[in-house]
Amino acid sequence: MNSEAAPDPGRIALGISYSGQGYEGWQSQPSGRTIQDHLEHALSQFADQPIATLCAGRTDAGVHGLMQVVHFDTPVQREPFSWVRGTNRFLPPDIAVEWAQPVPRSFHARASAIARRYAYVLRESPVRPSVDAGRAGWVFRPLQAEPMREAAAMLLGEHDFSSFRASACQSHTPVKTLHRIDIHRRGAYWRFEFEANAFLHHMIRNIMGCLVLVGQGAQPPSWMRQVLQARSRDAAAPTFSPDGLYFLGPVYEPHWGLPQHSAAYDWLP
Repeated sequence: MNSEAAPDPGRIALGISYSGQGYEGWQSQPSGRTIQDHLEHALSQFADQPIATLCAGRTDAGVHGLMQVVHFDTPVQREPFSWVRGTNRFLPPDIAVEWAQPVPRSFHARASAIARRYAYVLRESPVRPSVDAGRAGWVFRPLQAEPMREAAAMLLGEHDFSSFRASACQSHTPVKTLHRIDIHRRGAYWRFEFEANAFLHHMIRNIMGCLVLVGQGAQPPSWMRQVLQARSRDAAAPTFSPDGLYFLGPVYEPHWGLPQHSAAYDWLP
């Protein structure tokens, strides 16, 4: 028996940005074509040993991340900047480690998050996206801001969001607390920001489908309350495209000392 004790693993948190185009979402799949697969391969290459990660919130195929947060345990000792630069050497150009920070063993990327934030970027134009294809949703009919804001306000607070829940959702409960929905426009682009304690599978994309119908005048703002109260997926609009959906990242208590902003935020409309 080896009398020398194994080193106690340290816990590292990372902030990750990525384009969801060309990937099968966050969670590892047999194909290896996911963000998690590429990140764990790069970390394992850099650390010269297998590393498994746990994320703050899984994203679907085509959904982008501006500051996904993960944590992992490892006995490997590296400076934070080395985890950033070293791991990025082994990542494809559309995935990057933005920052690294040692955290206590009590920190958990998912369980320690008190809220999660998303943005949806939507292009209103007679012409489909080109340069921004895959990075913005698209509508060709004009939208009106005030009806959408009125409809969005009906979703704030704690509700049963079953009407906006995908059939494959694994959440234990459809009851979530939606803290805010902000809607503003910059030129041809609309930006919808969502913050909640947690989200159901496809919840934002299903809400977006409803907001677009209201914004185009196909439904009145009061329809949103009817959809919510129905607690049935059949009551809501079809699921909207993933192209313009961005995971802005989790929100943590200040005492963890983790970054709340990354450079990837600054280019988003």
